[in-house]
Amino acid sequence: MEVFIPQMAEQVGQNVTLQGWLNNKRSSGPISFLEIRDGQGFVQAVAAKKDLSETIWAEVEKATQESSVIISGVVAKHPKREGVYELQVTDFKIIQLAHDYPIAKKDHGPDFLMDHRHLWLRSRRQWAILRIRDAIKTAIHAYLHQEKFISVDSPIFTPNACEGATTLFKIPYFDLGDAYLSQSGQLYIEAAIASVGRCYDFGPVFRAEKSKTKRHLTEFWMMDAEGAFMDHEANLKNQEGLVRAIIRHCLANCQAELAILERNIDNLKKADAPFTRYTYTEAIKKLHELGSDIKFGEDLGNDDEGLLTKDSAVPIFIEKWPKSIKPFYMKRDPNNPDLVLNDDLIATEGGGEIIGGSEREDDFDLLSEKIAAEGLLGEEYQWYLDLRRYGAVPHSGFGIGLERVVRWISGTEHIRECIPFPRTIGRLRP
Repeated sequence: MEVFIPQMAEQVGQNVTLQGWLNNKRSSGPISFLEIRDGQGFVQAVAAKKDLSETIWAEVEKATQESSVIISGVVAKHPKREGVYELQVTDFKIIQLAHDYPIAKKDHGPDFLMDHRHLWLRSRRQWAILRIRDAIKTAIHAYLHQEKFISVDSPIFTPNACEGATTLFKIPYFDLGDAYLSQSGQLYIEAAIASVGRCYDFGPVFRAEKSKTKRHLTEFWMMDAEGAFMDHEANLKNQEGLVRAIIRHCLANCQAELAILERNIDNLKKADAPFTRYTYTEAIKKLHELGSDIKFGEDLGNDDEGLLTKDSAVPIFIEKWPKSIKPFYMKRDPNNPDLVLNDDLIATEGGGEIIGGSEREDDFDLLSEKIAAEGLLGEEYQWYLDLRRYGAVPHSGFGIGLERVVRWISGTEHIRECIPFPRTIGRLRP
């Protein structure tokens, strides 16, 4: 019977067949211990020379790390570890014999591992991170559909900027002039809410920002959500609900992966509680009390975010920022026109900013003034202004950076490990 490794618990005493790769092998005379990986999990298979034919034992001895194999055996409970199962080998066949696998059982530098990223993905650690990434995506889709959002795809080629034009990748586009790789699908899903009410997109976006920090990529995945008739308070509520749903889903479905990464799950459990809120003004005051020299009107740096959250068990919203440092589409605070109705969500344990959101400016005249003040003139934004000409409504939205959430949930130090094939200012291969 062919099974996946997680199904072995239901097959104790039965002869089953696994298909996968030899992750590791160690031998003790006439007994060989084989660690098998099938994509779903890892299991130890025990091959005893006395129980196998000479031909099969020769195959076991010949097998090398990362050889692909078909292995059969009887499922047994591990003699020392509760809830763990192993395979007593009865048959073993090599599909392809791997030679000189370059990632040896020793420490390698990050550049070597990144050069061999296509192979490094096979390690336990990267396996765990990839599966946590998938769980987070699953949780995002499930929560948003629960809240009546539907998926609407936005284009990757765009004629204009959503954020700052200096971080755009410019490319020639046939006879139509220059196009840009998308920074965000936000402007397009703002258009779609007049059709479907609540929607989101989820895909790759690009920032030509020459940053080398452990939290930045030039190509990453973003989920942008937008809701008609959703004000600033409702926007915050949806963001908190989404993040807490992600935490719960990963704790329920990624126990093995979190254990491999030695993640402190107690800290994740504590984060599933009502989030703290500061206004930008309160955050600056708090940072001054903690020793930061940040000035009012400046953006928060990594150190500032870390200071604010270092003693907090839950993520922290920072809302109502100065309009001078935020994009043109954010709605002014009716109680203070120098501020906007926006928020950044800062994760605990050095996770940094994982969400940015705001209520959008729905007044045609004010938005026109903002676009002109930014120097964003021409036809490129007329379609966006049309959304305020024809049936404008109060609406809000937010974007969540997938890799940043993966980094936080998994406890991974560098964001380059949180995407299968990272693109940074110094890396385009493999």
